[in-house]
Amino acid sequence: MRRGSSERELAARWEAEAAAEQVLVDAGAAGEPERGAGQEQPECPAGPQAQPRAAEDGGARVPPRPLPTLSPSQPKPAPERGPGPHGKPRSKGRSCKRSPGRRSDENGSPRPVTVDSSKAKTSLDALKISIRQLKWKEFPFGRRLPCDIYWHGVSFHDNDIFCGQVNKFPGMTEMVRKITLSRAVRIMQNLFPEEYNFYPRSWILPDEFQLFVAQVQMVKDGDPSWKPTFIVKPDGGCQGDGIYLIKDPSDIRLTGTLQSRPAVVQEYICKPLLVDKLKFDIRLYVLLKSLDPLEIYIAKDGLSRFCTEPYQEPSPKNLHHIFMHLTNYSLNTHSSNFVHSDSADTGSKRTFSSILCRLSSKGVDIKKVWSDIISLVIKTVIALTPELKVFYQSDIPTGRPGPTCFQILGFDILLTKNLKPILLEVNANPSMRIEHEHELSPGVFENVPSLVDEEVKVAVIRDTLRLMDPLKKKRENPSQQLEKPLAGKDDPLDSEWTRAPDCNANPEAHLPSICLKQVFPKYAKQFNYLRLVDRMANLFIRFLGIKGTMKLGPTGFRTFIRNCKLSSSSLSMAAVDILYIDITRRWNSMTQDQRDSGMCLQAFVEAFFFLAQRKFKMMPLHEQVAALIDLCEYHLSLLDEKRLVCGRSGMAGGQPLYSGTPQETSPPSQPAGDIPPPRTNCANKLSHPRHTLS
Repeated sequence: MRRGSSERELAARWEAEAAAEQVLVDAGAAGEPERGAGQEQPECPAGPQAQPRAAEDGGARVPPRPLPTLSPSQPKPAPERGPGPHGKPRSKGRSCKRSPGRRSDENGSPRPVTVDSSKAKTSLDALKISIRQLKWKEFPFGRRLPCDIYWHGVSFHDNDIFCGQVNKFPGMTEMVRKITLSRAVRIMQNLFPEEYNFYPRSWILPDEFQLFVAQVQMVKDGDPSWKPTFIVKPDGGCQGDGIYLIKDPSDIRLTGTLQSRPAVVQEYICKPLLVDKLKFDIRLYVLLKSLDPLEIYIAKDGLSRFCTEPYQEPSPKNLHHIFMHLTNYSLNTHSSNFVHSDSADTGSKRTFSSILCRLSSKGVDIKKVWSDIISLVIKTVIALTPELKVFYQSDIPTGRPGPTCFQILGFDILLTKNLKPILLEVNANPSMRIEHEHELSPGVFENVPSLVDEEVKVAVIRDTLRLMDPLKKKRENPSQQLEKPLAGKDDPLDSEWTRAPDCNANPEAHLPSICLKQVFPKYAKQFNYLRLVDRMANLFIRFLGIKGTMKLGPTGFRTFIRNCKLSSSSLSMAAVDILYIDITRRWNSMTQDQRDSGMCLQAFVEAFFFLAQRKFKMMPLHEQVAALIDLCEYHLSLLDEKRLVCGRSGMAGGQPLYSGTPQETSPPSQPAGDIPPPRTNCANKLSHPRHTLS
């Protein structure tokens, strides 16, 4: 017995090495129980215990050793698996089959959740702390068998994964670029201008430069006292790179890189809220837990990043003072006035909760501030999700193997002097570093832990993992099944025994409450009327035809018009073809991605707006669009019902039914001709009073 135990302990020390991991995998496939950290799980640990650094890193710091020799009693290594889905060779840790003998240890304790952190990059330190607090199992160098969760540092495509969960959505990096975000929000501003007035008016350069000049001049002619300031942001810029302020359109730096590096120009917020005479912004962390159904969580605390020079309203003399106007942390760290502090309410980086406490002490209604911020976040995500769905079905087509996705987003928000939140930008890869650089001498730096960053960011990562825990339901089900047969017994001893505290039944007992608060679907009733473009995206995806494509071809567009019965004597199919060609050609000339030809989602939305305005006149745009969506969904539901009946009778093969919410797929009762009765809920919701989101 002692010999077998020592062999298992020795093997566990070598688990981080790829070859030694393979030996354990093969032993596990034959029924060898897995050890969480090379030892038997204690029955009920009293709480988190200090572990050696090497153990925290999954054995990463143990020097390499020769491979252990398999004894005759041990099974031979399993043969290599064949190619994976799509004909690709299976990469390390990508297979979707689990070993039946690795689900629990000899004491019956459930196996720990496994996390592949090999691509975590700058978020690695915070991730390691989170995994250690959760008592999960980290694989810092990857793994041949699949892990439960893959943590990527940059994008969905950091690894080829066919199962499990990954912390990135395909297309998110592209969607939150400044130009794409501005276009997505602009569509919503056209539909609901009052609901989306939290995003500054924006123009895309160089495509809309002449429009920018004309609109600014028109406003100046109407109001000669208007003296605006604009901020120019490169599309692919980050950390404040390339940002500058101007007072007039003629000041834009048209020469040089503007053609190769497009930008967004926005109205600059000249009257921000100041604390200690300094401008600041808020970095809030938002978890997009699921795309369909939509689930959004907001962290209860964030970071406030301060400028390092007292604020003055923009003037020709101070436009170039970046430490006064730009709140980017990476810029202000180069200022001699930057203050690193371990206190949450002092220094150049503080917790958002400390700012709220300070405002509350001055009589500010903090609940109203939070309500407005929550509303801003939900509306922004609603603007992003339609095109994210197109990206998602392109990378993970329905019916093919693929991981489920979630993602932490960084929302940068500015509070104006009257406490109105303004969206500055959304970050697909917000920094999760929990240390900062300290200059020991000129040119010599060391990394120093930042307690403010660690307090906020570790909680966000840890509680994101808790919400995404794939084994949580499996751990809860056995305890529920155990209680059911004992529920009718009268023996108090038996009843007390079944309710006895068990570390395995509640492995999170030692953790603080979750810092992430669900805001959607919790407040879905107040915001669902905004999801018109989301329903348009469902129509767009239905007619894409080829799985994995992101652009609609002319045949697909004609099929959409025909199936939804949108053609008429005033709109012939020839006119439909001309509409498709004109809109597609213009959008393809504006986008940098020329890999696929066809109509992108935003071009389809423009065509849909045109059709809605043509068919339903004398109505606000959002009502026109809602009426046309109702009409399309009604005719498609009739078509699906017909195909279903034909399929059941054996007359013809049926196609997949239109996928959507019950509200979308239910055909209206008593349709009048081709047009279903208009829904009254959309118009009614627009007139509802706003509720406080607490």
